[in-house]
Amino acid sequence: MFEHHRQPLLPRAQFLLRSARHAAIAVGIIVGSLAIGILGYHFLEGLSWIDSLVNAAMLLGGMGPVNALRTTAGKLFASFYALFSGMIFLVVIAVLFAPLFHRFLHRFHLEFEEDEKRESEP
Repeated sequence: MFEHHRQPLLPRAQFLLRSARHAAIAVGIIVGSLAIGILGYHFLEGLSWIDSLVNAAMLLGGMGPVNALRTTAGKLFASFYALFSGMIFLVVIAVLFAPLFHRFLHRFHLEFEEDEKRESEP
């Protein structure tokens, strides 16, 4: 997926395209996670679709649930969904920053190799 450290740095246009693909993947992860939360709140807690959306979005965003939970299944789902949401946050950040971090390391490695070549030349 990423170029090898011996390959030249990716041109800016291709880097922006790669970043856009990673952003699309991140949005897909968020939408999928939101769908899991909506379905769980709707079917396990019996909330309306819009209340399920609000609760899932608030938990996924790190704010916490809006409606009081009444059923044991809903409480168990909410606790696992909260843990899941915390992990999803880290995954999305990693997916978004992977191209930028790789580009930084790649550029640093290329500069390091150029310095070594200059020092080894007589």
